[in-house]
Amino acid sequence: MFITLEGPEGSGKTSHIPPLVDFLLQRGLTVFPTREPGGTSIGEQIRTILHDLKNVEMNPRTEILLFQASRSQVVEEVIKPCLAAGEIVLCDRYGDSTMAYQGYGHALFDLDELGRLIRFATGGLVPDLTILLDVDVEVGLQRKNSSGEWNRLDAYRLEFHQRVRQGYLEMMKAEPGRWVLVDAGQSWEKVQEQIRGVILERLDRIHK
Repeated sequence: MFITLEGPEGSGKTSHIPPLVDFLLQRGLTVFPTREPGGTSIGEQIRTILHDLKNVEMNPRTEILLFQASRSQVVEEVIKPCLAAGEIVLCDRYGDSTMAYQGYGHALFDLDELGRLIRFATGGLVPDLTILLDVDVEVGLQRKNSSGEWNRLDAYRLEFHQRVRQGYLEMMKAEPGRWVLVDAGQSWEKVQEQIRGVILERLDRIHK
């Protein structure tokens, strides 16, 4: 099963991955966590370039292609082999992030064309379940800033991040069978509890 966590900045995705892994392992499941961009040696090098605040001159097209390069590598090197081995893959961001950030956020590109590029990079691999951790944009950015992990994409204007959030909500409406929304404005513990419930419900449905 391929599970992705998506959401605007400061939604808490990254902090929820390790306890989710522990929870699933305790239930006797085999799970492999990874992230985007990154997840491989090549991908982590690309991640550094993408996030570096010094790279303010990066063109949005360059940004898109770098994300796809990292994504293609992690799909072929990590995600597909783990899925073939029967493992649960838990990924912090995936192709939907490109649609939300580079598609809706920049609002410069044809979404269908961008979708074709993502399908090329992933070989058409789509998550079985995508959990959207939704949070008010200003709240999320305040959280991110206080965490000390501010990067180049975080520094985009507020309007960019508002379009990103709206993009996520529109994608969820278009594909309700894959997406589940969790209110990330709640306490961390409540969010973690709800994510666990969503995953267990989907696993039960698959194994029935």
